[in-house]
This record gives sequence, C-alpha cells and structure tokens, in this order.
Amino acid sequence: MAAASKPPSSVNCPSCGAKNSPVPANGRCVSCGATMEALKPTRGGEAERHRRYQQDGFSVVWMLLALLVQSVLTAALVIGLPMVVGALDFEGSNGMAVCIPVWFVGGMLLGMISPGKTFIEPVIASFLVAIPTVFYLAKGQTVRTMPLFMYVIMALIGVLFTLIGSYIGERIQMGPPPKPAE
Repeated sequence: MAAASKPPSSVNCPSCGAKNSPVPANGRCVSCGATMEALKPTRGGEAERHRRYQQDGFSVVWMLLALLVQSVLTAALVIGLPMVVGALDFEGSNGMAVCIPVWFVGGMLLGMISPGKTFIEPVIASFLVAIPTVFYLAKGQTVRTMPLFMYVIMALIGVLFTLIGSYIGERIQMGPPPKPAE
C-alpha cells in the first residue's frame, strides 16, 4: 500500500520520449525542456469552427412561427393560386411537385430571419404541414393520379429540402466563416 502512493522515480517525456531519472524538480524534461505534465486536450480553433454550425437548442416559438409560415405559403400556392389563376392546376403529383420548392424557400427564409441557429424548427413545421397536404392532394386527385406512398415519399423529400433550405439560410445569416489562425 505504501509503495502505491510513492511518486515514480523515473518518467518518460510525453514530447520526446526521453527517460528522466530522477524526476526533475522544475517539472521539465532534461532532454527537450517540455513540461512533464500529461497532455491535456485543448479546445482549439478546429473544434470552434465545427461547433459554429451546430444548433444549440430547440425554440418552440420559432417552431410555431415556422409552422405558420410554411402553412401559409403552402396554402397560398397549392390551394389559393389555382383558385385565382384558372390555368394553374396543382392537383395530385403537380401539387406535391410545387410543395417541395415552397418548403425549401420557407426553410431558407426562416433560417435567414431566426436568431441563433434554428435548423430543426422549420423541418418539424414542414413535416406537420406535409401531413394534411398529402391527404388533401391525394383525396383531390382526378387526372394526375399517384399512389399514396409516392405522396409520402415526395413529402419526405420536401421535408429534406426544408432542412437544406434552413441550413443555407443560416449560413447566409452567419456570413463567411472566420479565417483559421495560423
């Protein structure tokens, strides 16, 4: 037991590997002069650059705002625009093809205006908007028919494009990344 608490009589340098026997009093290697402490991981600039693009938390307020924006955009372009312009008919597959860029633009707008990093909130909002949109378009299809699973796949593609759009919006909001220190 007493031998276990006794400090070691020799230590190898973590930098150069030289054997220091006896252990120097100043805590430095006799060969290279490096400190003999165990190397501690430091949070360098590389970790900060990677952290720059990560979301910190979830905001219910911005998710509700995203839900409002995505539902208004979807309803205006998929339902309202064909009522005003008779030449447009967004039924069935055409309606889902219009929803994908609408959700992308909505995600990008929300990413640009939201404070902080909010990638997930527009995605959840688009998912919640996609559910009734799929059922509305599948129920109203007459000529341009598609099976229900294709509506679901296209809705998931639209939700994925919302994530891409919100990420691009956040990158636009943050500006160019800082230059790495040499």
